[in-house]
Amino acid sequence: MAEDLYKILGVEKGASAEELRTAYRGLAKKHHPDLNPGNKAAEERFKKVASAYELLSDAETRKQYDAGEIDESGAMKGPPPGYRAYAEAPHGARYAHAGEDFSGFEDIFSNLFGERARGGPAPGRDAHYALQAGFLEAVNGATKRLTLPDGQTLDVKIPAGTVTGDVLRLRGKGVGGGDGLIEIAVAEHAFFTREGQNIGLVLPISVREAVLGAKISVPTPRGAVVMNVKAGADTGVKMRLKGKGVPAHGGVAAGDLIVTLAVHVGPADAALEGFLKENQAVADFDPRAGMVP
Repeated sequence: MAEDLYKILGVEKGASAEELRTAYRGLAKKHHPDLNPGNKAAEERFKKVASAYELLSDAETRKQYDAGEIDESGAMKGPPPGYRAYAEAPHGARYAHAGEDFSGFEDIFSNLFGERARGGPAPGRDAHYALQAGFLEAVNGATKRLTLPDGQTLDVKIPAGTVTGDVLRLRGKGVGGGDGLIEIAVAEHAFFTREGQNIGLVLPISVREAVLGAKISVPTPRGAVVMNVKAGADTGVKMRLKGKGVPAHGGVAAGDLIVTLAVHVGPADAALEGFLKENQAVADFDPRAGMVP
């Protein structure tokens, strides 16, 4: 017996479009083949989740499913009602007799069979997919391969500056000529963060570099650069590297890299320990002065 679409997504039948979307995003990320290489069970579950969301995210097909007109695969349940069955149904339709106006039959058949009753093609449906991008892939732009529920693959170009929740539209990659809508989820980075067009970085420096100053190598989203740290630098000091954040895209100017220094003591030998104990200026320094509640 086919599994109920709502149960597949783990939502109630009356779930809102946003609840469906949230459930789908979580499950698609959990079971995506790219994140579960070689796991056939996860791949099959991903296909079911994608298929369930595809049907329920479309208001018309969801209505048909709830009414029992289509099954979990989207196929019609049984043949369309016969002419006599339709005429005798409680909605009041009846047989037409000789001499009666047949103009209303176009509406009847349009309701039953949609566009096919007038000879036109059935309208396509958009298909919804999820794709995870790495932090730097989303910042700089990249091409990612998307695995569809049927096993096919698509190469998707992710524009520079993409953020979580952005939806890319692929024309004609949906159902029956509809479009493919690909929602992007951006992974976190080990040490970069993002605020708008700017990239944040907490950069560790040694006591020596902080006291004496130094030229140090700083990682950026597009490679390392050299930055001057002035003598006497302290934890929390912020430095700005212009244009080293999110690159310019779509008429938006490039962002900056905001570097926040963090002094790390590191190893301390006997000589350093002796200096700290004996130097009166060091001993008298109180970094918490003024912190009186």
